[in-house]
Amino acid sequence: MTKRQSRMMWVGVLVAGIALAATLGFRAFRSNMMYFYTPSDLVAKSVSTDARVRLGGLVEKGSVQRGEGLLVSFTLADCAQKVLVRYEGILPDLFREGQGIVAAGQLSADGSFKADEVLAKHDENYMPPELASSLKSADGKHSCEPFKSVMQSARADESKPAVTP
Repeated sequence: MTKRQSRMMWVGVLVAGIALAATLGFRAFRSNMMYFYTPSDLVAKSVSTDARVRLGGLVEKGSVQRGEGLLVSFTLADCAQKVLVRYEGILPDLFREGQGIVAAGQLSADGSFKADEVLAKHDENYMPPELASSLKSADGKHSCEPFKSVMQSARADESKPAVTP
């Protein structure tokens, strides 16, 4: 083997190594991606039951049901569609009906969503931009009638002064 052939072989090995590293890196990156869905998106699109996704919406009034231990089920809605969410664990302190939340987990075979993480914030404006735009009308207010009363009562509670004994 000549010196030139030897160099070309090492360049080929180097290029193959870089290509392999890039392929493995992109594959790992893709497997760790989590897509965000609203309940309408989740119902309309066929999402694999093994795909890990984030589901965002508003907790429907009267839908929270507590089971044995830490098991909780509730309905997430975006005014057009609803999805039943099952979660086993401690809910955030700020979790309540009419609240905007994001749940991370997987779609079950029965069509419900099995969450392994639930995120909530005290402000009803806490939601991904995609969900916020799907819930607002042209005048910038929430367009979902069932949640208007919940949000108005939450705003009224925030404006009341705290009473100390």
